[in-house]
Amino acid sequence: MFARLRKDLAAARARDPAARSNVEVLLCYPGFHAVMVHRLAHWLWRRHYRLTARFLSEVSRLFTGIEIHPGATIGEGLFIDHGMGVVIGETSELGDNVTLYQGATLGGTGKESGKRHPTLGDNVVVGVGAKILGSVTIGSNSLVGAGAVVLTDVPPDCTAVGVPARIVREQGRPIPGARLSGGAFADPIAEVLSRLTERVEQLEKQAQTSREGP
Repeated sequence: MFARLRKDLAAARARDPAARSNVEVLLCYPGFHAVMVHRLAHWLWRRHYRLTARFLSEVSRLFTGIEIHPGATIGEGLFIDHGMGVVIGETSELGDNVTLYQGATLGGTGKESGKRHPTLGDNVVVGVGAKILGSVTIGSNSLVGAGAVVLTDVPPDCTAVGVPARIVREQGRPIPGARLSGGAFADPIAEVLSRLTERVEQLEKQAQTSREGP
């Protein structure tokens, strides 16, 4: 547990340019505090001290604004940056070197039992306000964009954005039709609807011209 905490500390230093020292992370980073308490709560949870583990997680949420269920399995090097509002559900599984930004949610979709929360591979980044819901898998080295809502699996080495989330980059290459010419991510369905609207307007103009005659 303590070896993992040292790696969590190193992860904060490595991934946040504002972190000036280990002491600053220890004293001023609520994301690190939440992970630190979770390590202890998870240790208790696995040994069936369930009420004590839940109480620790609630105390942590009160002071950090980050809710991590003690049943969640978290690998080494988790970094929660500006973590207010982050939620990690009971059956969530996180690999190594995962990064979660403010408001990210790893949640369920209802009252189903069993595995009902997401699984994240190694080196996954979840953007601000993103929601990953249900027993879905986010492959290693993938990025979930800010505000995305992920309801299906995302393969490794992909970027998913939008509501619902769609893959716009795979293996470092943009998906055709998933980017605007200016470089910003776009919603492929919205682009198709826009083209259909333009086509309908053209047909209406042609019909109007035909009715008016030569």
